[in-house]
Amino acid sequence: MTRSRPVEVIREVRIRDHRIRVAVRPGDGIPLVLCNGIGASMDLLQPVVDAVDPAVPVVRFDVPGIGGSTPPRWPYNFATLAWLLGHLLDELGYDEVDVLGISWGGGLAQQFAFQNPHRCRRLVLVSTATGWMMVPGHPKVLSRMVTPQRYRDPEYAARIAGSIYGGRLREEPDLVRTVLHGHAPVTSRRGYLLQLLAGAGWASLPFLPLLRQPTLILAGDDDPIIPLVNARMMHSLLPRSELHVFPDGHLGLVTRADELGPLISAFVRPPGEAATS
Repeated sequence: MTRSRPVEVIREVRIRDHRIRVAVRPGDGIPLVLCNGIGASMDLLQPVVDAVDPAVPVVRFDVPGIGGSTPPRWPYNFATLAWLLGHLLDELGYDEVDVLGISWGGGLAQQFAFQNPHRCRRLVLVSTATGWMMVPGHPKVLSRMVTPQRYRDPEYAARIAGSIYGGRLREEPDLVRTVLHGHAPVTSRRGYLLQLLAGAGWASLPFLPLLRQPTLILAGDDDPIIPLVNARMMHSLLPRSELHVFPDGHLGLVTRADELGPLISAFVRPPGEAATS
């Protein structure tokens, strides 16, 4: 018998000067928190939410200045954003969580796990790396990441999709119109700049060996932005990690959600494990 999918609730949570747009899909046990990539609102991850076992609660949110969350008064970094995420989870009533981060959001996920070793139970890192100490992509690819133009201009996004995202989008570049522009609000330049600044100088390489959370690393074999070698490096440093390489590019979590969703579900809710809260 197929379990019906619970209805997500989208709301605004106020934390001091911040108004954070958040979506909560109810379920049983430990929730899975999704941390998104640079410039992307939580809407981008709808295919992932749909592909994860409906029994697993899912939380996603817009970082300050992106999507439906108000811009912050001051710049932030990953440490302060991890603190803010902790307060958001307090407001939602979650003491323990699993955290998934994709790309830029993978940096936030690593930082949150480091700052909250007893609150973050499991970690999923997708198409991400260790910050400025990573092995970078080609300069031509990275130069196209310094502005949010691909989020604001569907024609431009389709032209560059294959070269910057790789994988399936090399053969189907028009798919990026649905992925980036299907539901998401227009990305603001200021919000995007604040995300760029948050990652400037940040690195997780020194603390990765200290993370004790079981970690699933997912990486595409054709990722121009974050080459596969970065996933292998994180796997070698994280003491309780497993690495799964999938045949796609940087946005494989979305374009291959039907395949990766069940894999993520099995990791955060292993067969036979009772749902606990």
